[in-house]
Amino acid sequence: MEELDIEPAVTLIPEVNSDKKQLCFEWGPGEMLVCETLFGPAGCKEKTPGCPYVYIVRKDQDVYSQTLRKLFNESHGIFVGLQKDEKEKVGKSRTAQLVRASKSYRSVIRACMEDSHQMAITTQDPVMHMHHSTQVSILSAMELIWNLCEIIFIEAAPAGPLLRHLLDWVRLHVCDVDNLVCDVLRSENPAKHENFWNVITIFVLQGRMDEARQLLSKEANTNPTSVGMCRILDELMKKMPVLSPSNTQTLTEMELKWQHWHEECQRFLDDGTFASHPHMETLCKILLGDENTILEKKDLMTTWYHFLVTRLLYCHPTVKHVELHLYAQSSLDLFLGGESSPEPLDSILLAAFEFDIHQVIKECSIALSNWWFVAHLTDLLDHCNLLQSHNLYFGSNMREYLLLEYASGLFSHHSLWQLAVDYFDHCPEYGRAYLEHHIERIPLDTEHKALKVLRICEQRMMSEQVRSICKIMAMKAVRNNRLGSALSWSIRAKDAAFATLISDRFLKEYRERGSFSDLDLIDNLGSSMLISDRLTFLGKYREFHRLYSEKQFFAAAKLLLMLMTARIAPCSFWMTLLTDALPLMEQKEVIFSADQTYELMRCLEDVTAAEPENQKLQDEDTETMKVEMLRLSLARNLARAIIQEGTLEES
Repeated sequence: MEELDIEPAVTLIPEVNSDKKQLCFEWGPGEMLVCETLFGPAGCKEKTPGCPYVYIVRKDQDVYSQTLRKLFNESHGIFVGLQKDEKEKVGKSRTAQLVRASKSYRSVIRACMEDSHQMAITTQDPVMHMHHSTQVSILSAMELIWNLCEIIFIEAAPAGPLLRHLLDWVRLHVCDVDNLVCDVLRSENPAKHENFWNVITIFVLQGRMDEARQLLSKEANTNPTSVGMCRILDELMKKMPVLSPSNTQTLTEMELKWQHWHEECQRFLDDGTFASHPHMETLCKILLGDENTILEKKDLMTTWYHFLVTRLLYCHPTVKHVELHLYAQSSLDLFLGGESSPEPLDSILLAAFEFDIHQVIKECSIALSNWWFVAHLTDLLDHCNLLQSHNLYFGSNMREYLLLEYASGLFSHHSLWQLAVDYFDHCPEYGRAYLEHHIERIPLDTEHKALKVLRICEQRMMSEQVRSICKIMAMKAVRNNRLGSALSWSIRAKDAAFATLISDRFLKEYRERGSFSDLDLIDNLGSSMLISDRLTFLGKYREFHRLYSEKQFFAAAKLLLMLMTARIAPCSFWMTLLTDALPLMEQKEVIFSADQTYELMRCLEDVTAAEPENQKLQDEDTETMKVEMLRLSLARNLARAIIQEGTLEES
């Protein structure tokens, strides 16, 4: 895309004066923090207090609009459906499918426009009334542009049907006539109403001949002197050749009929049939496509594109879409007449009539306040294979660039970020990189939200982001002393170091309190305990306690000895393990064999030998007593084991 032709608008921040103070700012993906510093302009060393606030400047404020959120949410489903159906159909069925998608987008825009209109009516706040009214105007312009692009680019109707679509487009977007019709028909004598002929003229300008004829009949009923003229004019309107969907006539036949009808209209005008009735004479001139007469009624048409379509209807009814540009610019110039300059909307519509898709997208990007419109329209046009020639110089094509910009804006919203994920998914070149960049910056306020983000990353095999999210949540859980949750997150992250740290916290808690918290988690570690030796020890040590509580003393003793000899227990925990052996050695039945008792004795000596190298014991007397008790108990158990084993051998 080319560089902007105009300077971007200046955003003023309340109470912040960059002329008097230097500003400090920090960029984010979707917003920027701005504040004043104590320092003045360059060269001024005096520090003076300034604005005490830090301001958040958002890149895309529209994502926080309640009405536009509905637009973003509902259009997301249409977008995703369009990507899934991309290769299912070809030819006419594919065109019909794209037209349906376009109409769905337009129906969402109109629904949001109606919501904004309703809010503008009901609100009591003048500021909000102005906001909603502005929103209605913007959405109305968006629907107008989209509808025209649908007619010219997507449907690409041939000559004949093209003009019919353009007439429908004008009728849909120029609604003033409906209010005038109601006023006229509600009056006691419609034919005498001041706007009676204006309404008939608008109907004729819009090609609504049946409605114009119905109103004209009221004039014939009211004014007997004009019956003859009304009948002739009615017959001319009735005979006007029109290409309808049910018509099978060729363009050549249509042009011949048109020529004969045109000559008949000209004959009645030249004969002075309507000379005594200025209104009917004007209508006859409009039927003949007299540009001066049509321009005299520009107040009734209100817009230059209405004038263009009327001009085509009565001068070039078989116009092709590649010929529209020949009449668009001249219609704009004739309608404005040098009295005013074109608005941005005029430039966009003119570019569409000139079949300049690139210019339409560029103008819309400048004129509209968010990327929704250009992103979705460009995607739709890309599906029509109309954008292949518009690649950007920095690598990505236009469709992907606009979708990335739009999705990046959604990521700054606390809930709309979920929609953005699908948009990134359908950007094959840079979508994944953008998603990785933005998803790491989502605030993980709750575990529910973290799990949602995690699921998205896991589905897309984003292992680095999965580890990062799990580590963040594990750290939060540790700070809140929720060890079970922290261990669960560290296991999901497959972080051995962090799992070891949390396992040590569990063991420390056990030494202090004599029991474990989060037993369900520890009991169901399964193969996850193999992440780290310390976690394996924690899981097996808890299994020892379970076996002991179930009175499976031999299995418990064997597991305890394995934990000691495998050296996976932390040194600080060896004394606790030896102490856990005491109740087993006091059982009536000999639990530890002589060999197992020797192993326990060796472990005890290793513990006592290592004590001087460790920190000084807090209570030497207690520890000395514990060691003596263990030695005594081990000696007694050894004696019992030797006697039992000797007895068994003799027998």
